[in-house]
Amino acid sequence: MTAYKDYGFRSARWSCIHAYLLRPIVNKLNTRNGRKILDIGCGNGWMTNHLIALGFDVYGTDASESGIAIARQTNPDRFFVQDLTQNVLPPALRDLPFDTILSTEVIEHLYDPREYLDFCKRILGPEGEIILSTPYHGYLKNIALSMSGQMDKHFTALWDGGHIKFWSRQTLTHLLEEKGFGQIGFMGCGRLPYMWKSMIVTGKL
Repeated sequence: MTAYKDYGFRSARWSCIHAYLLRPIVNKLNTRNGRKILDIGCGNGWMTNHLIALGFDVYGTDASESGIAIARQTNPDRFFVQDLTQNVLPPALRDLPFDTILSTEVIEHLYDPREYLDFCKRILGPEGEIILSTPYHGYLKNIALSMSGQMDKHFTALWDGGHIKFWSRQTLTHLLEEKGFGQIGFMGCGRLPYMWKSMIVTGKL
């Protein structure tokens, strides 16, 4: 599902996306205390480690060996390398009953997001839920990008391992519903309404 597997993480520091994604994600998880969470595509593990520090029961996986090595410096037994092209969990996680899948800024990098959601459904237990974030695209934002001359920069083809799917609320909702998720929730994050940097979309089985 993803051909570019290592972004060469060099530190455990948070990234700019955490400034606007962290609080709404924590708020969503706070209503579901005690659930076992899998953070797929955890990168250097900053968010996963932060959630663990807050008391959540979280594990993290990523294709990036450098990212997982950094993440393990804080919680060595909570992070595992996972190649999403294989559609299987690392052996240490296969028997754990996950209630929530968290996946931030991942689905826009995947060649086959339908296959990815099928994989997520196999992991989740009854009444499982998924929390996805991805860059937001919509009519007004696309007009603004075009009129400001930023369209080529925003949709650049020169970023190795960059975004290959550009989601709107409608398209991601359609995909989740197609794959059997209901009770779809939406929240825009960062910047002004309808110019959001990202969106959080949730669904339940």
